[in-house]
Amino acid sequence: MSHRPIILFLLAILASSPLYSQQPSFPSSDDHLASLYARSDGKYVWRNWKGSVRGWQKKFRADLEKTLGLDRMYKEMKNFRPEAKQVDSEDLGAYTRERWEILTEPDVVIPMVILRPKVINGTTALMVTPHGHSRNTELYAGVYLDESDRSLAEDGERNIAVQAVEEGYIAIAPTARAFGKTRTRAGLEADAVSSCHEYMLHDLIVGRTLIGERVWDVMKIIDWALENLPVDPSKVMVSGHSGGGTATIYAGAVDTRIRFCLPSGAFCSYEKSILAMPHCECNYLPGMLHLGNMGDLAGLLAGRYLCIIQGKADGIFPIDGAREEFEKAKEVFEAAGKGACELAVGDGGHRYYKTPAWAFIKKNISVF
Repeated sequence: MSHRPIILFLLAILASSPLYSQQPSFPSSDDHLASLYARSDGKYVWRNWKGSVRGWQKKFRADLEKTLGLDRMYKEMKNFRPEAKQVDSEDLGAYTRERWEILTEPDVVIPMVILRPKVINGTTALMVTPHGHSRNTELYAGVYLDESDRSLAEDGERNIAVQAVEEGYIAIAPTARAFGKTRTRAGLEADAVSSCHEYMLHDLIVGRTLIGERVWDVMKIIDWALENLPVDPSKVMVSGHSGGGTATIYAGAVDTRIRFCLPSGAFCSYEKSILAMPHCECNYLPGMLHLGNMGDLAGLLAGRYLCIIQGKADGIFPIDGAREEFEKAKEVFEAAGKGACELAVGDGGHRYYKTPAWAFIKKNISVF
C-alpha cells in the first residue's frame, strides 16, 4: 500500500497551520551592524567623562595612538630621524616651488613639494597640506595635469599650499602614502589611483593602519621642517580636504605641535558617513567607536585652534552629522577654556572653502 496520499494529506494540514504558514524570520544584517555601533562603549566620550580635560586628553591620546598603530612605530623607530634631499626648483615669481624627497621611515620615501616665499623676515608659519583621493599628488601645490585638474584645484579651492605661500607662509604638500610614487608595484603597473586597499590589508596584518602611517608621515615632515626650514614652531598648521582632511584631524589629535588644524570634507559622525555608505578602506580604524566618535576625536585639539570646513550639500560627510559632532567638540573646548573651534559651512558640496579657513587663521594667529 502506498503511503503517498497519507503524506500529502498530512502536509496539507501542516501547510494550513498558522505556525507553519509564518515565514522564517531572519534579523536584518543592517540592524545587527547598527546594534554593534550602539553597543560600542565609547570609553572616551567626553559627555560621560568626570575628570579634567588634560587627563582625558592624555589617556585618550595614548589609546588612540595604539588604535592607529603608532605605538608600534614609535618602538620600531625610536631613534629614527627623517632625512630629505632636494630634486629640483622652479622660480614662480614671489615664491619658489621645490620638489623634495623625504625618508619618513628607513625604507619609505615620500615625495613632497615645498612652496617657499622669496622674502621671509626671520621665521614664518608652516602649513602642511595632505591631499585626498586624487591621481595628481601635486594638485595642492598648483601643479596641474590638465584643465580638469586646474578646475578641481582652483574652482574647488583645493590648491591649499598655493594659498598658504601667497599668505607668506612656507607650505609643504606631501604625497599621501599609497598614492603616486608610493603605490605598490601592482598599483603602479595597473596605474591605479591609489593602493589604499592593498596597503590597509597588509598594515592590519602587522598591527598598523594606513591613517596611522599618514599621520606618522605628517609628524616626520614637521620634525624635519622645524630643524631645516625658517618656520615658527608656534605656528604649525595642517589642512587638507577629504582623505587629506581625515589625515589632518587625526594628525592634529595626536601631535600637539600642530597649533592650527583645518580639516575639510572629512568630519561627521562615523555612523552617518564612514559606516553609512562606501568609503575607501583607508578611513577605517579597528575599534575606534570603543574610544569615541568624531566629536570626541576633535576634542583632543581643545586648547589649540580647530576649524572644521564642511559643505552644506556634502553627500559623503552629511552636514547634520557634522553639526552633531561639532557640538560635542565645542563642549570640550569650552571646558578647556582656551583655544578656539569653529564649524565653517560652505554653500556647496564636497570641496574646500578657503574664505572661512583663512579668516579663522588670521583671526587667531595674532595670539602668538
